[in-house]
Amino acid sequence: MDFLQLADRIIDHSAGDKQQADSAAVRDRRRTLTDFSNIYSKELLPASGGDEMTKEFLQELLKILLAYICKSTRRSAKVLDFHHPHQLKEGLEGFSLQLPDQPETLEQILVDCRDTLKYGVNTGHPRFFNQLSSGLDVIGVAGEWLTSTANTNMFTYEVSPVFILMEDVLLKKMQSIVGWSDDEGDGLFCPGGTISNLYSILVARYYFYPEVKTRGMGVLPQLALFTSEHSHYSVKKSAAALGIGSDNVVMVKCDERGKMIPVELESSIVTAEQKGLVPFYVNATAGTTVYGAFDPLNDIADICQRHNLWMHVDAAWGGGLLMSDRHKVKLQGIERACSVTWNPHKMMGVPLQCSVILIKKRGLLQECNELGADYLFQRDKPYDVSFDTGDKSIQCGRHVDVFKFWLMWKAKGSEGFGSQVNKCLENAEYLYDQLQRRAGFELVFKNKPEHSNVCFWYIPPSLRSLPPGPKRDTRLHQVAPQIKRRMMEKGSVLIGYQPLGTKVNFFRCVFSNPATQQMDVDFLLNEIAQLGEDL
Repeated sequence: MDFLQLADRIIDHSAGDKQQADSAAVRDRRRTLTDFSNIYSKELLPASGGDEMTKEFLQELLKILLAYICKSTRRSAKVLDFHHPHQLKEGLEGFSLQLPDQPETLEQILVDCRDTLKYGVNTGHPRFFNQLSSGLDVIGVAGEWLTSTANTNMFTYEVSPVFILMEDVLLKKMQSIVGWSDDEGDGLFCPGGTISNLYSILVARYYFYPEVKTRGMGVLPQLALFTSEHSHYSVKKSAAALGIGSDNVVMVKCDERGKMIPVELESSIVTAEQKGLVPFYVNATAGTTVYGAFDPLNDIADICQRHNLWMHVDAAWGGGLLMSDRHKVKLQGIERACSVTWNPHKMMGVPLQCSVILIKKRGLLQECNELGADYLFQRDKPYDVSFDTGDKSIQCGRHVDVFKFWLMWKAKGSEGFGSQVNKCLENAEYLYDQLQRRAGFELVFKNKPEHSNVCFWYIPPSLRSLPPGPKRDTRLHQVAPQIKRRMMEKGSVLIGYQPLGTKVNFFRCVFSNPATQQMDVDFLLNEIAQLGEDL
């Protein structure tokens, strides 16, 4: 209890906590606080007799972490304390990025920890709308702390028995939610959605051309894969990395809402075949990065079935909607996919990173990637070696990303994740409604948001009388970046912007943080209007 009381005393100076701070136990603790100014890491464990010093150091560190966590949801706090790269590189108030030849004291190490948080971005702030992953889940943080403490690897059961079984449980649960039967499904936790998407192409290529594993791309025809023009750039990156070539990724046209047009997909497949290319893979997106659009999965599955193509669904962003009874219908047809990417670190709020590749055909992931290194994957171990899952991966060392997710699922239940998703989409609908009522704001497209993405322009008073055309577009293109600059300097709120196709820079607001309320949406719009009024 003393451990947490010490942290509480530092975090909150309210009247109630002051009484607690004056207790005899805390007064005694004050008298024995360690001065770390002359103490170095060599005095911590595993040094002989380092137990107490290690405990006291970690108690000080815990105060820093708890203070940050408790501050992260306070609306009075800044989202960021922005400094330019050259300022951070040169050093600020005793914070230096330079690496020393001689060890520094534990006092300096604690200062560095505090300053690292101070000069970073508070992604758990209710007014951080900048990225698809945001929020700070306390149970998830606890899981990450334990994971780092365990400091083990995910390649064999012998070094990671509990985590390996947790991964198996989570994968089967997610496969069931996707809609696959009990005798189907395999998968891995991966370092991000890009790698999950890369796995889908890697396994699909092996499925059609297993000889590629040993003989290389030279024995294959010129392959082609297909994805929407609104899909994530990781598909092109993966094609480049795998030797297929980014030029052989066919970008399929979308409708004005950002959904792949099935007729255009089929036409693109036929055209590719006429050019001598061999189509093998289609990526459908469930929740595009900018618009939050869901491709028509059943229509795409029909086309893949007719042409004998591998269908992958990139549900990195939209997969979380499967947890919601209200919104999972938007992914109807996902059960027909050969593979699925799903990032719990986005809509489900799991701390970064936490991404999954699910493969429908069991055993294919192992066949594609296994090399059977004798020093890891011996067949005569004294347990069921099917749980030595590391050879399914292209990695050897693999970080434990499962525990924080498993722990959050235990704490929330499936219903809790569903409620969290519903709340985020309710915030998006509220923003959508407000944008239509406020002067100076214009939606990029009129449709109600399918996901939690809401895209819009702010039109300053100086542009409101200009007719649509190149002159207005040129000036409007500069508005979002200028507001973003002022926003970062002030540190009050953070939202992303981008152009898309012929559309000039617009704001994209995304909701994945359960701490965000309608008042934060109102603040965002007021702040944009205030920061951009004179542009």
